[in-house]
Amino acid sequence: MKGFLRYITDRVSTKKGMWITLGAWLLITLMLAVFAPSPKDYEVPNIASLPEDKQSVIAENKVDEYFAEDDGLLALLVLKSEENLNQDQLSEVVQSIQDENIEGFKSILPVGNLPPQALENFWSEDEQNVFIPMTYESSLETDDIKEANQQVYDVIENNEYEAYITGPAGIAVDSLDLFSRADLVLIISTVGIILVLLVVIYRSPLLALIPLIAAAFVYEVVMQSLGILGSSGLDLSSQTTSIMSVLLFAAVIDYSLFVFSRFREELKEYDDKYEAMRVAMRQVGMPVFFSGATVLAAMLVLFFAQSGDYRNFAPTFATALVVIILASTTLVPALFTMFGRKSFWPKIPKVGDEKLKANSFWSKVGRGVVKKPIASVVVVGIFLLISALNMFNLEYEFNTLNSFPEDMPSREGYEVLEESFDSGELAPTTVLYEGDEALSEEEQQALRDELIDEPLVNEVRVDGVASDGEVISYSLSYSENPYDTKTMDALEGTIDQRDDLISNLGFEGELYFAGETAHAVDDRQVNNRDVIVIVILETILIFAMLIVLTRSFKMPLYMMGTILVSFLAALGLGMFLTELFFDIGTISNRVPLYAFVFLVALGIDYNIMLVSRFQEEREKHSVKKAVELAVANTGGVISSAGLILAATFAVLMTQPIQLLFVFGFIVAVGILIDTFIIRGILLPGLLTLFEKDRS
Repeated sequence: MKGFLRYITDRVSTKKGMWITLGAWLLITLMLAVFAPSPKDYEVPNIASLPEDKQSVIAENKVDEYFAEDDGLLALLVLKSEENLNQDQLSEVVQSIQDENIEGFKSILPVGNLPPQALENFWSEDEQNVFIPMTYESSLETDDIKEANQQVYDVIENNEYEAYITGPAGIAVDSLDLFSRADLVLIISTVGIILVLLVVIYRSPLLALIPLIAAAFVYEVVMQSLGILGSSGLDLSSQTTSIMSVLLFAAVIDYSLFVFSRFREELKEYDDKYEAMRVAMRQVGMPVFFSGATVLAAMLVLFFAQSGDYRNFAPTFATALVVIILASTTLVPALFTMFGRKSFWPKIPKVGDEKLKANSFWSKVGRGVVKKPIASVVVVGIFLLISALNMFNLEYEFNTLNSFPEDMPSREGYEVLEESFDSGELAPTTVLYEGDEALSEEEQQALRDELIDEPLVNEVRVDGVASDGEVISYSLSYSENPYDTKTMDALEGTIDQRDDLISNLGFEGELYFAGETAHAVDDRQVNNRDVIVIVILETILIFAMLIVLTRSFKMPLYMMGTILVSFLAALGLGMFLTELFFDIGTISNRVPLYAFVFLVALGIDYNIMLVSRFQEEREKHSVKKAVELAVANTGGVISSAGLILAATFAVLMTQPIQLLFVFGFIVAVGILIDTFIIRGILLPGLLTLFEKDRS
């Protein structure tokens, strides 16, 4: 592999190869832009997260099978007023909505045709808040649902009350709008922060622009490639593509810094720019390739996840990483070769210039760590351990709406319901009994009594009977919030004991549990399984790749060990600071695995660059001197790359989705720990302590 990569980079570094490379990238980019479909056409706001064989999914399918007449996409119209709302007013609203003949509109609660006692559950106690269930055709696309919702709002906009549409239909529309608005802001913010930091750090306009030019090519190729995958059947998650965009710009800039840093070093040795780039790529080509390959491997491991959210990352991110790796070893060196020494204007490197300043910050750090490796390792180890201990205080949030902005209509509507109605009634659990024989009314009541005796259950009522009494649907509500951990634990216990519950009654049948809480229970189980599987597989795979790269068993132990400890510290410290500064005390259960995948994959890049330089210097120097030189030579570029990478992920904090906010902050904290503490002190200290000089 090393020989083949050198063959490629040697050709790219020639005058002819440079122009062929640039021309090929330009041609491919233009062809994809013209002929490939847009990925936006295949974006969806949400991915089905649970596999088909999970209990709640099977239960939902059973409910659809036996009670198809109830099928449809639910929308809850919430009305809030400062005065009492009466049945006549609501009847006029309902009639106006029906008269609008909204396309895809299926049904609405017939307020005017029901007796007052039948409507009690839809009014708050003070009669100032009310919700009216509506259903749309399940086949409606999100854009059609948005239009239908807007028509409902238009019908009632002149009335003297606030209106919100929540429930699945409202959430789907708000989610899509949220990510649609966020994408443009995210890209502009990412490019802006990268440009500013590059100019501030390197004080060269071309050094700021060249990596961004490369990133623009990569972004266009990746997005149009995703459009092709979308046309082939891949669902493109809005959230996934947003995070992918950040990774793309961050990785391209990172690898560009590694390339031009070594290119600048070699320009002080060689007068010919083509020769300087050839030598530079012979030294950094393999580390850059392996850095990208470790991130790619980390993303491919996600194919082994059961959760659809994680699995959707794999093809999207893998596509991006393949293009990034190709660009980093062809397009990036070709661009820098084309501009040559002018890339570094106004501080143009000249043959004979000093390569390494003995009084630079990282030279001093390298000498300090080599002189006192034990103290360095112990101090850093204590800091990391204290930070990691906060992991035991993590609290998870399972209500997706709480991750969205407070002024989002579907969230506002849900919160009105939460304040005005029994929280357990907002998302009741459907319990479906499927038996071989019909149950009498007494037997139906007996099953209801068994269910109501389960922990935290507040109310159980029969919702429907099908198949001549062989199938019974119950609506079960809890006394606590349906997304609360206690409620989920209670339902999980009931699901685990469902066979005993049926056998105690002497029935021959099965119980199925559907609804939001049942879905959350399965989601938690799947997530816990995925965390274990992905962490183990990714650790083993990257460890094996590091053995191949370093041709050592010990050094991958230092490299992986420090990164794993760094991840734990980043998660603990990140959540401590998130609660301290932003008053966010809970996180989505997706965040730890998201953070693990990115921090391990990206953090190992810096360890690879340090160790590769250490091995290069070790050919000529002692272990201590090699460590000192490796830290000094890589310190500037890695710290610059780390700052830019951390700032790039911090851009996610501009997003109005709490999950992305917390994820971006934790990854930014973790990258800074990797850049300055792990790569700058801990790993060099371990190399000094445990690596031995050759005899």
